Amino acid sequence: MDHAPDRLRFAVLGPVRAWRAGTELDLGTRQQRAVLVALLLRRGCPVSADELIDGVWGEEPPRTALGAVRTYVSRLRHLLEPAKVDRRSRTVLVSIGDGYALRTGRDATDLDLFERLLGQARTARMAGDLDVACRAVQQALRLWRGEPMVDIPGPFAAGRRLAMSERGRSAMELRIELDLAAGRYDEAGAELFALVAEYPLRERLTELLMVALYSAGRQAEALAAYTRTRRVLDDRLGIDPGPRLRDLHRRILTADCETLMTTVDGMVR
Repeated sequence: MDHAPDRLRFAVLGPVRAWRAGTELDLGTRQQRAVLVALLLRRGCPVSADELIDGVWGEEPPRTALGAVRTYVSRLRHLLEPAKVDRRSRTVLVSIGDGYALRTGRDATDLDLFERLLGQARTARMAGDLDVACRAVQQALRLWRGEPMVDIPGPFAAGRRLAMSERGRSAMELRIELDLAAGRYDEAGAELFALVAEYPLRERLTELLMVALYSAGRQAEALAAYTRTRRVLDDRLGIDPGPRLRDLHRRILTADCETLMTTVDGMVR
């Protein structure tokens, strides 16, 4: 991220943090942080006071919610642009109609940088440059510091937290796909055993584990991984594995090596 003087930077891939000119800021109460996040993740688009109230408190806000939002916005303005006393001279947190917009620069958040690096990784993979793709996705994953916005209350943060966590898991899967494409089967397999145990309903992880095991010459273990996932899906959800996983099982069962290697080469979606 840019480290120019007075540059504002924000971290949301973990506890929410912010810096101005390299100095970390005290973002105040959890509700004030929630207002900041609701503005920050709208990427400069206006957010009405009612939307902020709904996003922070949900369906049963306190009677003082509107006043609290105005107070939080005022405090955030002074925090983000302390040298600008006149509200009209401020350019970061501005009033638009009955709402507010937070205007930040490129890669102002670790989420912005994560998405850019992930895009670079996918582009490099499609171009066949595995080394560049691996470096980009590893950089992207190093930005994560735990559960996104773990310290932020309210329905807005809760919804975004789910979406961001899914993006993180997708990036993790991409890195493993790149390991498989580069022939690092044993390393990928060891990691995937733990991930499948953590996310037993995520069929994509079982698919990757089966490919890693089979490619490492461990056909029986690959078939056993399928059996475990099939049982978990049946026990918990009453469903069978999806068509991709069933087809992969068939290929491994019949030792369809040529077709399976085509699957490995085309893994990145």
